[in-house]
Amino acid sequence: MPSKKPRITVYLTPEEHAEISASAARAGISLSQFAKLVCTGMAVPSLEHKQAVHEIIKARADLGRLGGLFKQGIAAGGDKFALNRLLKEVDIGMQELKAAAMRIR
Repeated sequence: MPSKKPRITVYLTPEEHAEISASAARAGISLSQFAKLVCTGMAVPSLEHKQAVHEIIKARADLGRLGGLFKQGIAAGGDKFALNRLLKEVDIGMQELKAAAMRIR
């Protein structure tokens, strides 16, 4: 069933279509989404930008797992003072990564 959303038809030369398609591919989004973003004046994120955000989120998850291991070490009777200090440092690192990801988005 066809969409009932309004649409815009644009006539392009083959070169223009190829250039716009390449730009959408570099951004890692569909041609339709690329056109919507450009036509509405919104920023088009680059694929590198998306990968950087993904890497930050991944690093934050790794720090979360590390924090979990420190908590297990405390529960197992490890040096509570040293482990608590490390746990706090991990938590600070996680907050910094979260803030960096939010600035990039």
